[in-house]
Amino acid sequence: MSIPFFKKIQNTPQGFRLANTVFFFISGFGYSSWVSRIPQIQSQLHLSEAEFGAVLFAFPIGLMLTMPFTGKLLNRYSSRYIMLLGAVMFNIVLSLPGLVAFIWQLVIVLLIFGASRNIFNLSINAQSLEVQKLYPNSIITRFHAVWSVAVFSGAGLGYVMVTQHIAPSHHLLGVSVLMMGLTACFYPMSVHNEPVPVKKKFFSMPEKNLIKFAVICFVSMACENTMYDWSGIYFKNILHASPKLTSAAFVFFATAVTLGRIFGDSGVTKFGIKKILLYSGILITAGFAICFILPYPYPTIFGYVLIGVGVSCVVPLVFSIAGRSSKLNSGTAITSISTIGYLGFLLVPPMVGFISEYLSMKWAFLIMALLGVLMILMVNKIGENE
Repeated sequence: MSIPFFKKIQNTPQGFRLANTVFFFISGFGYSSWVSRIPQIQSQLHLSEAEFGAVLFAFPIGLMLTMPFTGKLLNRYSSRYIMLLGAVMFNIVLSLPGLVAFIWQLVIVLLIFGASRNIFNLSINAQSLEVQKLYPNSIITRFHAVWSVAVFSGAGLGYVMVTQHIAPSHHLLGVSVLMMGLTACFYPMSVHNEPVPVKKKFFSMPEKNLIKFAVICFVSMACENTMYDWSGIYFKNILHASPKLTSAAFVFFATAVTLGRIFGDSGVTKFGIKKILLYSGILITAGFAICFILPYPYPTIFGYVLIGVGVSCVVPLVFSIAGRSSKLNSGTAITSISTIGYLGFLLVPPMVGFISEYLSMKWAFLIMALLGVLMILMVNKIGENE
């Protein structure tokens, strides 16, 4: 690279770490940029909430359909090549939602967008495990902290673009070009790994010793996405809180997630991965239980903070420990676990809606607390040598 500093750290642990950090930033910033323009794109196509909700479902379909394919790629090729493929696809497709004129065009774009995000995210996580091997202490949760900071940054830029009446097409195209530039600059600094191919069916359940990790991921992803989808509605419909307090509650949750990821590596160094996962399960359980037992704004905000800290580090730490204990290479192990984990991310939040419809969202949150107990039980099954 032309910049002397980058030349100096290229092919060093510091260079590999910087490159992986940048790719986590690209993932978070690009995704939140798209999310920030969803209302305008809905209006642009004149879609009702129900119609647009059906269209948005194309994104997770694209993500899930490519999960086995991504696992095959990571099983055969270095994760840096798959990361480049995912980043280029992700950045190109990011520029398209603002340009669509028909519903069918947006459906196709979101299918490819979901597929690209799956390839990109799994490969950057596989890269993070390769970088982690070069450091004696845990560094992996900070990559996810950068993703969270990038989400805040992308949302902030989106707010500015909306208030300045910048069209989604111009905004998303600009972000796409910027992220593509970062991809070109930092890809040469990414770490190269030689995967050991393992014979595996195109689609199969995780191997036996990975089931507990898959369940832990399932619970964490289910709880995190439930908070994204329902935390504001809980404040509005159950607690009858003001819009300002409702927004503040979500900010507290998102900030807790980010801070948990920033300081998670220090906790791992001090207590070890298994204890941090155990504490995470306890915090998730306690947080949702507080929301159920004390349905008032300030106790619930405290519960949200506990949940935020609880879910913050689970996925990267599970990837880290599973990648070491599995017979599969790290990329394939991550894909195997994510197949189950993403089901929690996609299926549980809608179930919260059904439970809320027939009982109450309070009872749905109590069930989420019981999922936290399931996570604690699974963590206790992790062996000391794993």
